[in-house]
Amino acid sequence: MSLDATHPVNSLGFAKPPAETRVIVAMSGGVDSSVVAAELAAEGYDVIGITLQLYDHGAALAKKGACCAGTDIHDARRVAEELNFPHYVLDYENTFREAVIDEFAESYLGGATPVPCIRCNERVKFRDLLETAKDLEADCMATGHYIQRKSGPNGAELHMAGDSNRDQSYFLFSTTQEQLEYLRFPLGHLTSKAETRALAAKHGLAVADKPDSQDICFVPDGNYAAVIEKLRPGAGQPGEIVDLEGNVLGEHRGVIHYTIGQRRGLGIGGLSDPLYVVKLDADTRRVVVGPKTALSTRRVPIKEVNWLGDGNWQEQGEQEIMVRVRSTRPPREAILRPTGPDTGEVELFVAEEGVSPGQACVFYSAEGTRVLGGGWIWRG
Repeated sequence: MSLDATHPVNSLGFAKPPAETRVIVAMSGGVDSSVVAAELAAEGYDVIGITLQLYDHGAALAKKGACCAGTDIHDARRVAEELNFPHYVLDYENTFREAVIDEFAESYLGGATPVPCIRCNERVKFRDLLETAKDLEADCMATGHYIQRKSGPNGAELHMAGDSNRDQSYFLFSTTQEQLEYLRFPLGHLTSKAETRALAAKHGLAVADKPDSQDICFVPDGNYAAVIEKLRPGAGQPGEIVDLEGNVLGEHRGVIHYTIGQRRGLGIGGLSDPLYVVKLDADTRRVVVGPKTALSTRRVPIKEVNWLGDGNWQEQGEQEIMVRVRSTRPPREAILRPTGPDTGEVELFVAEEGVSPGQACVFYSAEGTRVLGGGWIWRG
């Protein structure tokens, strides 16, 4: 980027006045993205808000507490009206179903534990919506994610959020370098949600006290099984619960009702030691259980690797990094070994429990806050 001496670099990194800098704000209707839009509008940027309708609007109206529902579209529109900038609602229902929901169902039926929010960012928000932003001749696209984008010697770098409790780097590991150059995350440096709500109150936003969404937007009340059965009728077929040697211990009510690491609700009481779900075999409709020690693993095969570190992924060779194998766990020490153009193996220094196919394994620098990318855990 060439610097124009007559125009200092603005807060979004462009050497021109905010009024001449067009920014698309991805607005979910929640407090985070609303604050981003309000702050940028207050700074004088040429703001355009876009909200995605991701699934049936009629059903969405009846459901509260999930992003992109009908009430959230209304809230986003109201913020735009109050702050006097354009706002558009784009119908991405078909795209969302094909790119996110269908794969979620197939992955879950295959015995994996998918993370649809990552696929939504990767395939809808940061691909299709980002292209729409470019079509509107925007200089960049801003979101309310809690993650930081910093300028490095080799281009934009992704870093963990200032608030470790709200860090969303696990869900954004598949962001490409090209996308990262175009994206902005104005809330990433904040150190608490209270700061965000204070900014919302400062701008007089009606969503200042709106609760955070907790569920996956198309999974009401966290009931994955009910959604899968609706998408794939007959998917909840019963089968056998077996131990690690294949001995039948009981019958289950469908593989889709279980997750790796689950202990309660197995219906096989009377045993001396507690048993946990250690494997889901969708092909034989078997739920395999074993002792807690059987959940521990140190070697994690990964595929579809997205590398955000310096240099070529394969040429990096073996290196010590930090990794996160679940969104709720802190980064842990590990060795990363490339095995192909987009495949690798992670060897954890200390075994982790409940590492499940379908989850993400996200890479971090051994020191500091930089996100180096990540991959998807699979069976190998």
